[in-house]
Amino acid sequence: MTDSTHGLALVRRAAAEHRRLIISLGVAVLINVGLYAFVVAPLANRVANVAERDRTSEQELARARAEHEQASGVLTGSTELTTFYSEVLPRDLTGARRLTYLRLAQLARESDLEYRRATYAPVVESGSTLTRLQIQMVLEGTYADMRAFIYQLETSPEFVVIDNVQLAEGAEGGSLVVTLDLSTYYRNVAQ
Repeated sequence: MTDSTHGLALVRRAAAEHRRLIISLGVAVLINVGLYAFVVAPLANRVANVAERDRTSEQELARARAEHEQASGVLTGSTELTTFYSEVLPRDLTGARRLTYLRLAQLARESDLEYRRATYAPVVESGSTLTRLQIQMVLEGTYADMRAFIYQLETSPEFVVIDNVQLAEGAEGGSLVVTLDLSTYYRNVAQ
């Protein structure tokens, strides 16, 4: 037991002799703890919050850009649809007949086909803003001429859809008779 008492006395003596140094070190430790608690820790939290806000802002910016691109696509699609209705489709039945009747006969003549007959019938689709002009054409000629006619029809600026093609052998043996079911569309009068 004398050793523990002797060791404690030694510590007391050292503390008494170096009191200024121990107090200075204690004050320095308290200042460091205070600076960490009141300066460094709040600044570290602010930096962490700024980094989190930056990530959140970047995500919101990405979402906003995606929404903008989607809205621009809808606007572009809407503009294209308006252009299609106003510039590509005929305005009414008269325009649709004028567009197809003369042009189809010219294409047949240019393709060396005999234009036999054509019938036109408007078909109102329920729930649609468009009316379909159904056209049935009967032409006679060679297979190569039929292909040329169909190619010219598909590449022409007029909006005509080929619904069906029926081939039959002509009366003279070498020629073919083709029956084409075609369609074009125009806006309903009520629009």
